[in-house]
Order: sequence, then structure tokens, then C-alpha cells
Amino acid sequence: MTQRTATGDRKVFGLNPNVFFLGIVSLLTDVSSEMIFTLVPLFLSNVLGAATTVIGLVGGLSEGADAILRVFSGWLSDKVGKRKLLAVVGYSISTIARPFMYLASTWGAVLVVRFGDRIGKGVRTSPRDALVASSVSAEERGRGFGLHRAMDTLGAVLGLALVAFIVYSLQRGSLELSLETYRWLVIAGIVPAVLAVMVLVSFVRERKPPSGGSDSQAGAAVGFKGVGGFDRRFKVFLAVMAVFTLGNSSDFFVILRAQDLGSSVFHIALMLVLFNAAYAITSLPAGILSDRLGRRRVIILGWFVYALVYLGFALSSSLWQIWLLFACYGVYYGVVEGVARAFVADLVTEEKRGTAYGVYHGVVGFGLLASSLIAGWLWDAVSPAAPFYFGAVLAFVAMLGMLVLVRE
Repeated sequence: MTQRTATGDRKVFGLNPNVFFLGIVSLLTDVSSEMIFTLVPLFLSNVLGAATTVIGLVGGLSEGADAILRVFSGWLSDKVGKRKLLAVVGYSISTIARPFMYLASTWGAVLVVRFGDRIGKGVRTSPRDALVASSVSAEERGRGFGLHRAMDTLGAVLGLALVAFIVYSLQRGSLELSLETYRWLVIAGIVPAVLAVMVLVSFVRERKPPSGGSDSQAGAAVGFKGVGGFDRRFKVFLAVMAVFTLGNSSDFFVILRAQDLGSSVFHIALMLVLFNAAYAITSLPAGILSDRLGRRRVIILGWFVYALVYLGFALSSSLWQIWLLFACYGVYYGVVEGVARAFVADLVTEEKRGTAYGVYHGVVGFGLLASSLIAGWLWDAVSPAAPFYFGAVLAFVAMLGMLVLVRE
């Protein structure tokens, strides 16, 4: 018997077709991203000889560069009602930028290429999340985002498995990354990025606007007002997220910490496979759990895991502890990432979702930029453990804020 979703679409392997194919797009994109960009901190440190403060700058700008564009693209997708078009443009920009990493020979060149890649991410992310939200019913929203994040992270697992294979084939157990190895990673990572754009163009459908009016009309009526057009619950949630993100520096520092404690490049790649496997495994159950227990409780649980993990990175002195921490770090991501995005959709109306996702991602992006600059300074001025103590403290503060100030 033919199965259909709550929105009337024919299911694909039991999933809403947009959620499934956007998941495939994210899977392929993440295969490419992990191959080309995950080892960038080691490329900067081992090959280009960049200082930790520079690596923090590159990591922070990489994560925060798309912040403004996420705000604008989300609002624009509400106004014109063309979420798929903006997603296609964003994925295409990233795909065009990535091959230039092969030619990068200075940290400034790395920053420029990474900046171009993140511009693409800034254009696509808010419209894509709004498209996922409008493709599932409110009762299945946590499950929908959990499925999307699980497929996205499965791509990371596959990409990092390929990274581990290439690194092992070319340099075995070397403690430092070589230029030749990195360039092979770039070459191999271009192919899935191109395939992702092809899947998006061919199989994802634009969602019809709500019966009350078109997205274009609704967006035009709303106008761009930043957070001014949203209710207090959403604003308070953003404020708490800002506090948490200020201590959530770029994952560049997690990778550098593993190398600082004696991990080889090959072992770091395997640790990242473990991290993303844990992320993928926990994303769907966390989304389903949030549908039943509420998003707020699940987010608090995830932040508690994060605080413990960051304390662990600060205190660890042996490699087996780093392996365990990478796995737990993946659990944190799986618990929080999809659920937080579903919570945004819960807190705003349909016609404002694109703008809401833009503002949400903007707050997170600017927070990551600031936190990465702080972490780079703490690493050099105090100790490699200092950024992790700082992040753990702010996570506990954010947990209290979520518990006391935020309502479902």
C-alpha cells in the first residue's frame, strides 16, 4: 500500500521525500567537507606553520563568516518563497570554492577559500532548514530534523573514513600532515560536492505556501526586523544560545588538542570517524525523544554532556581518554543540533521561519567567531587546556539559563 506523509507527499523509504533527498544532499556535501576541511587546522599548523592564534582566527571566521548571510537568506526565502532556489545557489557557491584549496599556500589563501565556502553555507542553510520544517508536520518535526542530521552526519562518517584511508595509504602513522596527502584529499572531495548539487536540483521540490497566503506575501508583510518581529520566548532562547556559543569554539581546537596529546594524523581521522558515528547514531533518537519530552529538556541534557566533555579535554593526559571524549562529543552534537533547529520552528510562525533560522544561525555564527578568537588567545597565553575550561563554565551557565528562563 502506498504511504503518504501528513502533507500528502509519497514517502521515500518511509521518509518525506524532501527530508530524504535533502538528507542525501547533506550527506554528499559532508563527505566533501570532511575530506577537504576537517584537517585544515593540521594543514595550517603542520604544513604552513601558522600560529594557534591564526588558526583560531581562520576557524572563527570560517564558522562566523556566513552569519550575516544566514540572516539575510532566511528573510529573503520568506519574502520570495523560493527556498529551494536559494539552497541551490548556496550549495553551488561552496562547490565552486572548494577546488581552490588545492592551490592554497598561505594561511590567507586558506582563509579566502574557506570564506567562500562558508558564504555558500550562509546562503543555503536557513532556506534549507525552513524547507525541512515545512515538509513535516509539527508532531514529527523533531523526527524530521533528527533524520536530516543523521544523514548529514553519516556523510561525515563516510568522508572521514576516506580521509583515514588516504592518510594511512600515503603517510601511515606520521604525527604531522603532509602537503601531498592534503592535496589528494582535496581532489577526492570535489566529486561528492558536485553530486550533491545534482541531487538537489533534480529531486527536491519547493514546498507550496500555507493556505493562508504565499510565502512571498507573508515575507513582504513581515519585512526584515531582526528579532523585533518575534515573541519573547524566541528572543530569550537566542540570548541563552549566545552565552553557550561564546564558550563553544571551533572544533579546530579539539583536533589540535588531540595532536597536542600525541595523536597521529591517522588516529585523529579515526577519532573523527568515531565522533561522527556517535553523532549520527544519536540524532534520530534525540529528535524522537524531543517530540515526546520537549525540546528544552533534551537541549539541557546535551549541554550537560558538552560541559563534561570539555572538562575532559582540559584534564586528559592519555590517548584512550581522548578516544572516549571524541565519542561523547559526538553524542552532544547528536542530542542538540537537530533538536535546537526543531525548537526554533516551535517558537515562531510558519511565515517567519526563514528569518528565524537566519537570526538563529547568525547568533551562533557570531558567537563562534568570538569564541574561537578567545580560545586561540587562551591557548597561547594561558595553556592548551584553558579554552576547554572556559567552554565548560559557559555551558553550565547556559544550562541554568535554559532551565530558568526559557519556556516551551
